[in-house]
Amino acid sequence: MHVVIMGCGRVGSSLALELEAAGHSVAIIDQAREAFRRLGPDFKGTTVTGVGFDRDVLREAGIEKAQAFAAVSNGDNSNILAARVARENFGVKNVVARIYDPGRAEIYQRVGIPTVATVLWATDQILRRLLPDGSRSEWRDASGKIQLYEMHLHDDWYGKQILLIDKLTSARVAFITREVGIIPDEHTVLQQGDLVHVMVAEEDTARVEAILANSPERNHE
Repeated sequence: MHVVIMGCGRVGSSLALELEAAGHSVAIIDQAREAFRRLGPDFKGTTVTGVGFDRDVLREAGIEKAQAFAAVSNGDNSNILAARVARENFGVKNVVARIYDPGRAEIYQRVGIPTVATVLWATDQILRRLLPDGSRSEWRDASGKIQLYEMHLHDDWYGKQILLIDKLTSARVAFITREVGIIPDEHTVLQQGDLVHVMVAEEDTARVEAILANSPERNHE
């Protein structure tokens, strides 16, 4: 998997190193060449000096073959613009932008650009948005029979009421992570970028994961 990162500050450099250590191909963009020193001498990825929303700079970073893009520079406007260019012009599916203003983060989240306000920002949360495939076990009871999983949802689930998960699977939604943790109710509607955490019996995990990885319409067939 190829990932392009805009911004080689503390967060960007940490992301680049973690992704490379996990075996992914990484390119990182920054306007200041000296910023790449944060990556250390063992970084094998591509470094590109330039503006991260410039199409030629993005092409040099391999955006046309990228499966994920993270805009984590220090500027809200630059991050959102770069994220929109990556998604709308180059068709990158997994895109995330760091936003300093929580109010603006919520606005952009509604138009389909997953964002996290800086006060809530963590490298682990970025990685979950960039690499959403599969489920992650977060807790299990002493017997190991009941587990809390973070599950990946097919895009067609977004816009649906969260109760549909309870209806179509044996799992129960414990909470979702949006900008903050939310305990859903019967009115909660899933939004693009939500991280969904469900309680599920261990023997049902594979089936629940398969259902959520497909369109809910397909599960009605």
